[in-house]
Amino acid sequence: MNILVWNEYRHEKENPVVSDVYPEGIHGALADFLKKDGHTVTTATLDEEEHGLTEEALDNADVLVWWGHKAHDEVEEDIAERVKQRVLDGMGLVVLHSAHFSKIFKKLMGTGCDLKWREADDKERIWNIDPTHPIAQGISQYFDIEKEEMYGEHFDIPAPDELIFLSWFEGGEVFRSGATFKRGNGKIFYFRPGHETYPTYYHEDVQKVIQNGVRWAQNTNGPKHQYGNAKPLEHISEK
Repeated sequence: MNILVWNEYRHEKENPVVSDVYPEGIHGALADFLKKDGHTVTTATLDEEEHGLTEEALDNADVLVWWGHKAHDEVEEDIAERVKQRVLDGMGLVVLHSAHFSKIFKKLMGTGCDLKWREADDKERIWNIDPTHPIAQGISQYFDIEKEEMYGEHFDIPAPDELIFLSWFEGGEVFRSGATFKRGNGKIFYFRPGHETYPTYYHEDVQKVIQNGVRWAQNTNGPKHQYGNAKPLEHISEK
């Protein structure tokens, strides 16, 4: 499939710790392992014209993978609406880590999407609570990430259609860390791990979940919903 990986690409330019972890940018690291999974992958970043999210780029994308953190407000409103409409029309969306606060995710959720957080090198244990789900394929009962940013409940999102992963942190918090939603003809997967100063996107299980999530989010080209005034399928007799 055709995958478009979007990253605001600011931390890597401004923080040497992040650039050391992700010398090709977070988008580069994501694109690398998605390409190895056999997909055609392109990338786009915030400072490109139209944020790299032109109508052509979005029309060509089966799935959009989104990472953002410090510059959510710099995404132009009309571009965010363009992305939202493409999701409603059937483009898959995989939302990673701090992109829970992105304009596009909040528009599609209809809530504030806020949460608790802490940067203290917490160990994260991600529990696989729906092992039959396609996104959990190849993932064992749980896996650990040695150091991550903590996200804690309450996570201000609508009740997910499916909850696949639940995180526990060393400080005691828990978090709904892998959740799916359907909006219009589009499918959305939110996956929590991925703070920019940690090498999380090199973790084998994290990569596997994202690879699975991209495959799950792809539109299977089923019939699209039809709205508005509709002609009858059968003859309506006069009363």
